[in-house]
Amino acid sequence: MYLYGASGHAKVIIDILQGKGISIAGLFDDNPDLKELNGISVLGALANEQQLEAPLIISIGNNSIRAKIAKELEVAYGQAIDKTAILSPSATVDEGTVVMQGAVLQADVSVGKHAIVNTGAKVDHDCMIGDFAHVSPGAILCGNVSVGEGTWIGAGAVVIPGVKIGKWCKVGAGAVVLRDLPDHVVAVGNPAKVIKKC
Repeated sequence: MYLYGASGHAKVIIDILQGKGISIAGLFDDNPDLKELNGISVLGALANEQQLEAPLIISIGNNSIRAKIAKELEVAYGQAIDKTAILSPSATVDEGTVVMQGAVLQADVSVGKHAIVNTGAKVDHDCMIGDFAHVSPGAILCGNVSVGEGTWIGAGAVVIPGVKIGKWCKVGAGAVVLRDLPDHVVAVGNPAKVIKKC
């Protein structure tokens, strides 16, 4: 496996892959000063025409940057699902996505491409998480929640059953989302209120 991005997010993905016995062929990063991370060589920037001998995971936490890179590159993508994560046999996780330590995906959960389900996040039955979305550590999505493309659910946030959150939203840490949210808004608080467009 190759990783694109050599920072904190990559460190966690390295732990996940190594914990499952998956070797990491190298890291790519646009910062020419980076030479290694956790003992793994940083190979420089990744060119679109470059042929890779193994799948790639974009190991960058920022949703919009991850989306930009994924749309520019034409490579095979892998995924990283930690051995301590609990996934229902009916849950599906698409390419490029990372499911971190202690996360739970219940029955008929669907997670899109290049998404992040972070440490200890809980995603209950029939939830849909869109491409490039990020469910932060300790967040809880109750049953039948929909999270749109590129949306970020902050650490410890709770979304009650049946709520639909639009595309490219930001839900603040600790927020409690009781109602649907439209696309491109920032919502914070308990109960969560929209405070601005984004």
